[in-house]
Amino acid sequence: MPAMAIDSAYELPFMKMHGLGNDFVVIDARTTGADITTALAKGLADRHKGVGFDQLAVIENGQADAHLTFYNADGSTSAACGNATRCIARYLMDGSGETALRLTTDRGTLHATDQGAGVTSVNMGHPQLDWADVPLGQAMDTLELPIAGAPTATGMGNPHCTFFVDDVEAVDLAAQGAKMEHHPLYPERTNVQFAQIIGPDHIRMRVWERGVGITLASGSSSCATAVAAARRGLTGRQVQIDLDGGTLHIDWREDGVWMTGKTMHVFSGTLTPSFLDSLT
Repeated sequence: MPAMAIDSAYELPFMKMHGLGNDFVVIDARTTGADITTALAKGLADRHKGVGFDQLAVIENGQADAHLTFYNADGSTSAACGNATRCIARYLMDGSGETALRLTTDRGTLHATDQGAGVTSVNMGHPQLDWADVPLGQAMDTLELPIAGAPTATGMGNPHCTFFVDDVEAVDLAAQGAKMEHHPLYPERTNVQFAQIIGPDHIRMRVWERGVGITLASGSSSCATAVAAARRGLTGRQVQIDLDGGTLHIDWREDGVWMTGKTMHVFSGTLTPSFLDSLT
């Protein structure tokens, strides 16, 4: 797959991708030299006046195969985005013919591998289990927080709060997710998951993403939920997670939390000079 090429000094090429409906705008700044701003991220995120996304992912040159930077729909940044990392890994492997990559992020160096048939695995690194690393606002056991429902806190380069419930469909995700995102225990806000244990290797989960809202899927949330379930003895360390947009397979190994699933490059496009000018 060829890298995107810029047509003029004022137009900006992009790609639209998704992992299980968790959708992204991807800009390959290695070829465009694009200056990514908060205004650009927020403008692109608008599903009526822009393109629309859950996260904006920017590919840059780095010390490994590439460096990735992530923006949420509200213009804030995130150190990690698992599904976007898988999408970009698939794009880079298809373009280079490589079957393994090293991608740097603010979370650290992530390893990606081609599993064949369009399936991509990414090692999202070791989970952060200490309160200060999540981070939480004060010292406490992260296994069961002193919040109604006793959720588990996990860091995956971004903060997570996982509730285990009897029926995820009965949860008012919009109301509860928005409330918990801004809970005082999470000084950097948090992603929120509601998870239902189907079996010892099977979880049904729904997601509220920090700075975004309800999403059809989330890679880092899936990793955090798998880790939380294993820590609480509800599942083993290899689980299937069924999200609103599809299924991910999570494997918490000695070298980190591996996430495996399919991705989709939907289309490529070009942002016009008039749209870019409207954001300044």
